[in-house]
Amino acid sequence: MELLSKVGRYPFLAEPFHCDFKNRLFMGHLGNHLLNAADFHSNDRGYGMTYLNPIHKTWVLSRLAIEMTEMPLSYDRFFVETWVEGAMKFFTSRNFAVTGADGKVYGYGRSIWAMIDTDTRQPTDILAIHDGLITRYVETGKDCPIEKSSRVKMDGQAEYVRTIDTQYSDVDINGHINSVKYIEHILDLFDLSWYRTHAVSRFEIAYVAESHQGDKLNFYREQSAAD
Repeated sequence: MELLSKVGRYPFLAEPFHCDFKNRLFMGHLGNHLLNAADFHSNDRGYGMTYLNPIHKTWVLSRLAIEMTEMPLSYDRFFVETWVEGAMKFFTSRNFAVTGADGKVYGYGRSIWAMIDTDTRQPTDILAIHDGLITRYVETGKDCPIEKSSRVKMDGQAEYVRTIDTQYSDVDINGHINSVKYIEHILDLFDLSWYRTHAVSRFEIAYVAESHQGDKLNFYREQSAAD
């Protein structure tokens, strides 16, 4: 079996109605582009959803960190580069770089993924797929100069903000609430006036349990720094 390049590079467009009032791509839509790039990359190399779903397995996102120096403007054409940094039995780490056609770097991302059995919803052995094919695509030489995800902590001082119902449009191909929906709901905890004077430079999220249509999601907010 001939191997493809370890790093995939995929073109995207910052569509105008995927951008906010500042004319910048929404973080949630950027998250979708990262996940799509991961899907394209894994499918092309033989361990993606098109192979996994018929054998009752799927990838699920466990952690995601995105750090941006600038968000693409509407109509900007850009690329998402992605590669697997490491692979173990139950988890794999995948990195991202968001770049312009001229080589401009918008930012980077780091993610941790697990593979689950879609019948039992339990973790399954990543290295059992095609005799550990993913390990042949591990790329450790490409730089991703942002910190790995930290442990997200909240204490008893967190302020309750709202409860959100989950509906049809929240559910993705895996039958659970889409990873990006959580990102959008979290960013909505801050109102328009906050975003007039601030921009999100780093976003981290850890997924500790699945939720499904009909579940209620409770959101809390805690400020840990002056800004």
